[in-house]
This record gives sequence, C-alpha cells and structure tokens, in this order.
Amino acid sequence: MTTTTLAALVPLLPFLGALAGLAVGRTTPGFVRPLAILPTLTAAVLAVLVAVRQGGGRAIDAATQLTPTGSVPIDLALHLDGFAVLVAVLVTVVATCVQLYSTAYLRGDARYPSYAALVSLFTSAMLLVVYSGDLMVLLVGWEIMGICSYFLVGHYWETPEARAASLKAFLVTKLGDVPFLIGLFALAADTGSFRITRILAAVANGGLDHPTLIALLLLAGVAGKSAQFPLHTWLPDAMAGPTPVSALIHAATMVAAGIYFVARLLPVFAASGAALVVLAVMAAVTMIGSGLAALAQDDIKRVLAYSTIGQLGYMSGALAVGDRGAAVFHLISHGAFKAVLFLAAGVVIHAVGTNSLAAMSRMSGLARRVPDAFWTMTVALLALAAIPPFAGFFSKEAVLVAAEHTALGDRTVAPAAAGWTILIAGLLAAALTASYAVRLWLLAFRGRGAEVPDHGKQPLAMTSVLWLLAVPTIGFGLSAGLLGDWFDGHALTPSLTTAVLSTGVTLVGGLVTYGAWRHTTALAARTPLGAVAAHPGAEPALVEAEAMTSHTAVYGTIADAPDPSDPGRLLLGPLHRHAVTGFHLDALYTALFVRPLQAAARLVRFLDREVVDTYVNGTGAVTRLLGTAVRRAQTGNVQTYVSALLAGSLALAIAAVVFANVNAGS
Repeated sequence: MTTTTLAALVPLLPFLGALAGLAVGRTTPGFVRPLAILPTLTAAVLAVLVAVRQGGGRAIDAATQLTPTGSVPIDLALHLDGFAVLVAVLVTVVATCVQLYSTAYLRGDARYPSYAALVSLFTSAMLLVVYSGDLMVLLVGWEIMGICSYFLVGHYWETPEARAASLKAFLVTKLGDVPFLIGLFALAADTGSFRITRILAAVANGGLDHPTLIALLLLAGVAGKSAQFPLHTWLPDAMAGPTPVSALIHAATMVAAGIYFVARLLPVFAASGAALVVLAVMAAVTMIGSGLAALAQDDIKRVLAYSTIGQLGYMSGALAVGDRGAAVFHLISHGAFKAVLFLAAGVVIHAVGTNSLAAMSRMSGLARRVPDAFWTMTVALLALAAIPPFAGFFSKEAVLVAAEHTALGDRTVAPAAAGWTILIAGLLAAALTASYAVRLWLLAFRGRGAEVPDHGKQPLAMTSVLWLLAVPTIGFGLSAGLLGDWFDGHALTPSLTTAVLSTGVTLVGGLVTYGAWRHTTALAARTPLGAVAAHPGAEPALVEAEAMTSHTAVYGTIADAPDPSDPGRLLLGPLHRHAVTGFHLDALYTALFVRPLQAAARLVRFLDREVVDTYVNGTGAVTRLLGTAVRRAQTGNVQTYVSALLAGSLALAIAAVVFANVNAGS
C-alpha cells in the first residue's frame, strides 16, 4: 500500500468511526466503545507508519481535481512533509488516549455515543487540516472543528456555564473566520490557486500583490482558532466542557490548527515584515497577559487554559521570527505535556470532588490518594515550566534561540524588532509560567486540613494514558536532535545564553511563589472555604459537572475564590482583581460590541413592528374596508341590480351628451 493511500486512510478511519457510532449508538450500545477507540487507534498506527516512510525527506504530494470552478480549481490534495506527518502522529495518539480515558470518565453517561462520535469527527477534521494540500479542503476541516467544539464544550448543556461557553466559543471563532475566509480568497486571487505548493511557489517568485493585507486577514482567523489576543477569551470559558474534551482541544486539535496553518504558509506571512511585527506583538501580549491571568485563577482547569494560551503565544512568537521548526517543535512538545495536565486534572477533580484550588489547599493527602496523577502531573508541570531535561525546556529554548538570532541580526527572515519583542516577552513569560505552575502544584498537592476521602483506585483507563503520555513529556526533547530532518533540517538545540537566562528566571519565578505560599499558607486554617461536590464518589463526569455548579454557587464566579491564603493574590497585589477577570476584556467587548448590537437589534425590531408592520397592516385594513363596501352592494335582488344598471347607463348617456356639447362649442 502506497504512502499516499495510508495517509488518506488516517483521517478517513475516524470519520467512518464517527458515522458508525452515530448510526448504531442507540440501538447497539455495546459497539460504541470499540467504534470510538479502534478506528482512532488504527489511524495512529498508520500515522506513525506514514511518518516513518516520509522520513523527514522531500514532501510527498498527491492530488486530484475535486471540482471545476471555472476560475480557481479546488483539488483533493495531500501534502506530506515532516511537519505534517509528526503533527498527525500527535493528533492521533492524543485522540486515542482521550477516547480510552473517556470510556471511564463518562461511564454511564446517556450521551456518550454522540460524544464519542463527535470526538472521532473532531479528530478526523484536524487530520484533514494537517494532511490537506488545498486550502479549500483545509477550510472544511477547519470549520468542522468549530462545529464539533460547539457540541462538545456544551456537553453538560444542563449547566448555564456550558451553554454560554459553547455559544461563546462558536461566535468568537466565527468572528475570526470571516476575515480568514476573505483572506483565503484574496490569496487565491493573487496566486491563481488554492494548492499550497503552488501558492508557495508563487510567493517565492514575487507573485503576491497584497502581502500585508492578506497576512493580516489570515491572522484574524488564526487569532480566533488558536486563542491569541484579542480573540482568546473563549478558551478559558470552554473549560465548562468535559475534561477529556479540554485535553483534546488544547493538546492536539482546534487551537493547534491556527499555529499549524501559519507554519504551513509561513512564506506568505514572511512576505510582509509588518505582518510579522503584528504577530510578534500579538504573541507578546498573549504570553504575558495569560501568565498573569493564570496566576489569579481558582479553577484548576482555567489555570491550564490560560497556560495553553501562553504556550500558543510562544509558538506564535517562533513564527513571528520566521522559525516554523521551533514553532512546530513546541506545538508537539506542548501537546504531550498539556494532555497529561488536563487528564490528570480530571483524576484530581474526581478524587477531591472540586475544581477549586482554594478548596484543595484545605485538604491533605491527595498525592497519596492519586499517585498516578500526582507523579505524572508533577512531570508535566516541570515540562511546562521548562525545567531541563523535560520536553518543554528544549522546545521553549528553540523558540528563544530563534528570537535571539533574529534580534541580533543572525536571521533576516523577520525584523529585529520582532526578535527583541519575542525574546523579552518570552523571558518574562517563563517566570510567570514557573510561578503559576508552582502555585498549582502547591495548592493541589500540599494542602493542609482534612484528609481527602478515599474513594478507591481510579479506573485503569484513566491512569494508564497518563503514563503513556508522560513518556514523550520526558523524552521528546532529548530526541529532538534525531528529528532534525522533520524540522526543516536545522538544529533545535539550546544556546548557552538563552538557556541560562530562561532557566534562571524560571527558578526565580518558582522560588518567589514558593516563598509567598509559605507566607500565606497559615491563613488557610483560619478561612474555611466550600465548593466541594456533594457526591465525590460518583462517576467522574458527574463530579465535574457538580463541581462547576457548586463553585459558582459558593463563590459567585467560576474563576475566583476569596482566599487570603492564595499566594497568587499576594504576588499580584492590586492587579489580582483585574487578572482574575482576564483584564476585563469580556466586559470591554460587551460594551463595545454586544450592547451596541443588541441596541441595533432592538431598533430593527421596533422599526419592523411599529413602522413596517403599520404599513402592511394599513394596506390590509384598507382592503378590508373596500371589501365591506362592495359586499353591501351585493344584495341578491335582481331588481336592484337592473335599477343600478339602468342608472349607470343613464349617467353614461348624460355624460356623453355633455362631453359632445363641450367639444362642439370649442
């Protein structure tokens, strides 16, 4: 079987699994779990085989015309380069782990068949984006992911948080997709093709007439899909969905799609220095703002959500300085440890019955109750904080090295201003990342108070995948030297300067947070807090839904808790109340966009009801009055009709005589 045939099967198998799961889910529920796991697992095996065959060498292209358009054709095309095959392995492995984890996490859930089918469809759509060699086909996968995220984030539709989050995620990403679509058409108009290889060839030959406009339009869609400032606000709220969905969205699909898109079309963006500077500023604001917000969150999943936004900022930063190898390297590394963090968080929430770090800090013994989650989450947090020798250290260093080379003029793909922006912001974000990672670990696993109830061992399906994903979290960075051919053939090794600087600021951030925790932890005993689910022994998905509901009920918000023992509150000081709300961006957008649109909608409704309807109703009223007048003349009496006929004839005769006399006199 050829490599292109194997590659075609990779997105096709999860798609067929989704269709089969939807078809037989209600009638034969025993087939749902095999149909969820086996197609995705097979796709993972095939993706690995495709990666081995591709070998990081010359890209493999295959295409057939999908439909004639009369102008720019649309092709069903595959483009398999080193980036595509490695990202496909990440997507399929994480998706397989999520499907396996979900069999235990959502056991007994009546909507599990549709959930599993949507996860498979989500996976298939992302794989279509990864392997596609045509932008219109890529757009299909891009939009299908948006639809799937709407349904999966809103899985707990009984809770108002889930309903609002699913709608917000859909609308904010669509807000970015409108200019994104315009940018795709403008790009095709300039280059004469939707095929990625032809577009890149046209760009190399100077065939792009409006590079800045096109790049900025495309960046709007990327900002929405990959949760970059200013369209990042949907991602923290999307934590209202099931934890396995959060792992899939953050680690291997959706948010990775925008970064991958820019990496695939980087020469288009590099054709405009202004666009790269805009991308650099966007990445810098995203990194620092998300780090501050993560330090203020009480919901453990929202901490990880803001963490994802910040790490995506690093990837955007690497692209802004023209190094797509570093960007994709960090994308894959981040995918591994972020999947561990979210799936381990699901185990923690199930064990303690709450998603509140303030409540966890008043419990002891959690590390003994869930040792698998404790050790794997510790490893993943070390990788997140970029502590050597974990994967996050090497991939984050690759980004900082690329920024350093651009800032010092060793690389000329991007302006030096973009390099300095990313280098400085990246170092500041490294300190913030270490700070919120240490805070999360201390509050969750070093709590003081009542012993965490023992509800037995966590299901094997949930704990086994943690150790599976911990392997690349530990070892992927060390193997980067062997994968140079897959990353444009250049080395991704750290430099001494950036390694010392970033590790130094990371240690400072972690130690300062530890000192703040030692200072504030004594207050925890004097300030008891609630927000613990009523039935921590129930199935994990039910515990999570109850935890969200109880958190909002007790604290009034899903993001914050009035906890004086929180080290983040001490470190941020007066900035805390702004950081916990995401710096009031939602309120700003409500004032600038939501309320004016609602006012415009009310005006349109008034005009429709009071003006348009008045004319329409008036026309109908006149017609009814005329009908009433005519109806009164219809008596059914023949003599009346004859008399009226004679009277009319006489009137016409008199009028004719008068008219004739008038004409004769003139």
